[in-house]
Amino acid sequence: MISQPSRHCTVELQALPSRIGQVRRIVSAQLRYWHMDPLIDRAALGVTELLSNVHRHAEPDKLCTVEIELLLDRLTVSVHDHDPRLPELRDAEASATCGRGLAMVAAVSESWGARPDGDSGKVVWFTLPAPTPVLVAPVVAAPVVTAPVRTPYDTARETTCRHAVDERRPEHAPARSAVAG
Repeated sequence: MISQPSRHCTVELQALPSRIGQVRRIVSAQLRYWHMDPLIDRAALGVTELLSNVHRHAEPDKLCTVEIELLLDRLTVSVHDHDPRLPELRDAEASATCGRGLAMVAAVSESWGARPDGDSGKVVWFTLPAPTPVLVAPVVAAPVVTAPVRTPYDTARETTCRHAVDERRPEHAPARSAVAG
């Protein structure tokens, strides 16, 4: 079996609101580059929610690493931070203005989870099913056809004939010249 190499992208950042938008654009651009456009909206939403959680909750700092990896049939997006506390999926009140981030990640992803990362820190991740790549048929070169040599008279006559048909539509009427010839 021939295996496809994985595609991998890593971004290190401080999870500040201004940086979160930049990472969304980076993830979107990377997925476009990999021709995974159908995943862009869900991946961008998921990474935004995970980075927002780092911004709101992570201690002792807001430093984190975002990794996206595309394997044969799955995209995995993960965020590593230095806070060992694992996130909890909560039921948010209908009037709550926050607290739905992980529920949204769960709703748009195939799977998600969190795990401790070394002595301190954690990784929160989600996966999306990769669309089946479209196989493009090889391009077959068209046969080379050479045109007969035309004189300026032949070209002018063809132009006149072609425009004669278009004279029914005044907006496409040919330009007229006052010079005889």
